[in-house]
Amino acid sequence: MLGKTANGLYWMFRYLERAENTSRLIETGLRMSITRSGATEWGSVMQTAGVLSGYTAHYGEEVVQEQAINWMLRDKENPSSVLSAISEARQNARMVRTALTHDVWEAINACFMNAKDLMGRKVSERDLPGVLKSVRQRTALVRGATHGTMMRNDVYDFARIGTFLERGDNTARILDVKYYVLLPSVFAVGSTIDNVQWDSILQSVSAKGGYRMVYGSQPNARDIAHFLVLDKRMPRSLNFCVSKIRDNLGYLASDYDTRMPVHDLADKLAQRLSMHDIDEIFDFGLHEYIQTVLTALGELGGQIEQDYRFYV
Repeated sequence: MLGKTANGLYWMFRYLERAENTSRLIETGLRMSITRSGATEWGSVMQTAGVLSGYTAHYGEEVVQEQAINWMLRDKENPSSVLSAISEARQNARMVRTALTHDVWEAINACFMNAKDLMGRKVSERDLPGVLKSVRQRTALVRGATHGTMMRNDVYDFARIGTFLERGDNTARILDVKYYVLLPSVFAVGSTIDNVQWDSILQSVSAKGGYRMVYGSQPNARDIAHFLVLDKRMPRSLNFCVSKIRDNLGYLASDYDTRMPVHDLADKLAQRLSMHDIDEIFDFGLHEYIQTVLTALGELGGQIEQDYRFYV
């Protein structure tokens, strides 16, 4: 399956993952704004999501919480807003309707209709937590239908590759924007601000419960960085995401009996995440390391589109 069908599946699941990730970031921003300056935190949240430049071009340099939430949640001028991402996921699903099972199509269609209903008008602060929870539940239903009803063939492989490329990019961006929290000044350690920031990093990738099971309730820089970069059991860690991308690319190579340049790129990135421990990464520089991963993920996505002729 090459060309437009592969393209549609890949982007359907990238957009679906983006919608969920953005909803989690909005929830993180709400929690942080309770204890800190809302404008400061919302600027950071939008930078993490990669939508700050679009916001400032649309609204100006001043960051206002209500506008920031609307921009990330439902503004049609923002192609990465939750509503825009779900709309694009459903549009791509329509393009590849015959490649999806009935259950997956019904789930993505219901996800879109629910989002359109909940976000057809500005969402009040009181209703926002319920709206964000509904987005996560609906996207999870699409994933569940995919896992439960789709054949493990090239259709499934492109869906998974799109999911984990988007997820890995999101985790890397969170770490890159918040790396200064992982290496705090001595004056911030143990403060209320410090504790909230630790918590926000874990919550934004749904890692708080898993982290506590592995490391206990007291977070520290080394353990959090290891958990989100290198831990192969954590489903949003960089190592986990890259491992899944490489696996599904390997299945495509087997199905098509063809190895392409993207397979070498995936192997190289997976090796980079396996050959260093977290202390070596800190010595190299966490920010610098994450930048190399973000660049590699971008190259990987571009090579996938080229090798599998997405736009033919």
